[in-house]
Amino acid sequence: RLVLSAEALAREMHNGQFRRDGKTPYITHPEAVAAAVTGAHPKAVAWLHDVLEDTNATLAHLGTFPPEIRVAVMALTKRPGEAYIDYLQRVKLCPLARVVKIADIAHNLACNPTKAQVEKYRKALTVLRG
Repeated sequence: RLVLSAEALAREMHNGQFRRDGKTPYITHPEAVAAAVTGAHPKAVAWLHDVLEDTNATLAHLGTFPPEIRVAVMALTKRPGEAYIDYLQRVKLCPLARVVKIADIAHNLACNPTKAQVEKYRKALTVLRG
């Protein structure tokens, strides 16, 4: 039920959004990230990992989810003006967020990234795995 609730919220909030190519529905990304992790909590976080950052969702939308899910989603939400390295350090401190972020990066790397994205994600994996 937890994973289904997370999926439903993600589908609702990302409705009408597209990936970088402008054609692929955005929801295919959290779907792929969820498929890459195991366990109900990682799968729920994977479905929700971009809702606070990339949609109109607020923390109130996550109110029915367990605290550890909300904490991980908040850790995965890059704050305005936040340095990427500071963001990664925060993610690294939350094991649930860390496993989802690694799966997120792996999917992004599998989706025709730019050279700049490849370098950014390579550095990110070094931080997260270090």
